[in-house]
Amino acid sequence: MTDDEIQLKKLLRELFRSQLFAALATQQLTRPYNNLVAYATTDDLKNIIFATRRATNKYSNLISNNNVSVLIDNRTNRDSDFRNAVAVTALGTAEEVRESELESLLSLYLIKHHNLEKFVHSTDSALFKIKVKRYYVVRNFQEVMELKVEG
Repeated sequence: MTDDEIQLKKLLRELFRSQLFAALATQQLTRPYNNLVAYATTDDLKNIIFATRRATNKYSNLISNNNVSVLIDNRTNRDSDFRNAVAVTALGTAEEVRESELESLLSLYLIKHHNLEKFVHSTDSALFKIKVKRYYVVRNFQEVMELKVEG
């Protein structure tokens, strides 16, 4: 692993720890569909975890087409964002968490979002994980870096 990759992973971990929400893009038939989700990530950066109700467009979209994009950023809605904001796009595939992983991933999720415990334990909620293939990191307005995630 190069020094640049180490620094990029450090930047991602810091951003992911500081931000509670992400914009999840799915596909609804032939159109994009975005939702705000509360998320957590695994420390190895290979997975992004989120919960949703099963009776939602988001859930239906994920079941019919599991290719997703997630945007996480730290903008403050100020002019300084052009220089200081970091935006990360993660590309990957989403799947409902299997029973064998549920306890550990749910625990990770609830460490960050303890206020959603009742929501995630509801029988009509599902926990998903996104297996990230690539991260695209934009900072300093137009500096773009790519990080491929090992499977």
